Amino acid sequence: MRRRGFIGGLGASVMWPLAARAQQSDRTKRIGILMFTAENDPESRARIAAFRRGLGEFGWIEGRNVAIEIRWSTDPNSTQVVAAELVGMKPDVLVALSSQGLTAAQRETTSIPIVFMQVADPVGSGRVASLARPGGNITGFATSEEAIGAKWLQLLKEVSPRMARVAVMRTPATPSAGAFLIRAVEVAAPSLGVQVTTLGVRDLSEIERGFETLARESIEGLIVMPDPVNSINHGRIIDLAVKHRLPLVGPFRYYAADGALMSYGANTADMWWRAASYVDRILRGAKPADLPVQNPTRYDLIINLKTAKAIDLEIPPALLTRADEVIE
Repeated sequence: MRRRGFIGGLGASVMWPLAARAQQSDRTKRIGILMFTAENDPESRARIAAFRRGLGEFGWIEGRNVAIEIRWSTDPNSTQVVAAELVGMKPDVLVALSSQGLTAAQRETTSIPIVFMQVADPVGSGRVASLARPGGNITGFATSEEAIGAKWLQLLKEVSPRMARVAVMRTPATPSAGAFLIRAVEVAAPSLGVQVTTLGVRDLSEIERGFETLARESIEGLIVMPDPVNSINHGRIIDLAVKHRLPLVGPFRYYAADGALMSYGANTADMWWRAASYVDRILRGAKPADLPVQNPTRYDLIINLKTAKAIDLEIPPALLTRADEVIE
């Protein structure tokens, strides 16, 4: 059940007024989308749908004045192949999901405009010069702000006040997707009376062995970083967390929807809808270097009461009241 209605709205720096939509080019524009996720993933489908809806609001209609080519991949090697395929189609703009998708796109072109989606710490990872003036041929939408790391830890502590040992699951191969968030978790830990340990995982086998380590070390809560390895294997991570009766907070809604105790993070459908405004501006001649990188404007807290019951945990009423969605 939804607890709050849609919260959003976009500033003038993101959306153009209706008058700016007046003239369409006679030539059909091409948009390439590189998705570092499974093609049958329902959340990713919802993101694409939100993006298409946003384009339509700016007058870009598939089959009339715009063509959209989408390529899907869950493996870095195949991602590079499909990135090359998309660039070979000479699109007017590329949209790349995640740090892996952006890396593949950057390797193939330094001239085609790229709008990245859900990339953590784009400045710290060297993707852009600054949020205000990204420079080069890329701009986009960051996954989260640093403070969200502390929020994840606070949520775990709120559902289990006696919790003293928490693990953070991340992918060492993608430090940009976790380092600044982990730092925020570690900074917040002493004031909450929590000891934090980091669990590095590179594939499913390491994830499964990692849970054995967590059990031996008596870990009482788990934070899952927004890394592609975690996202691709999130179903197994959730199953193991429930099996070990481990409260888990994930960075995207699909964690809670698929059985994790909680998720707290950016509303990705809203983010993709907003991305349509940047693609519109680029198609009309704007340069990515002049479009500031956007942080999320909407964060959602989702709580799964069915999972809470399964792991014998009672959610405080005050936290349920603050939730944007409660799954029962």
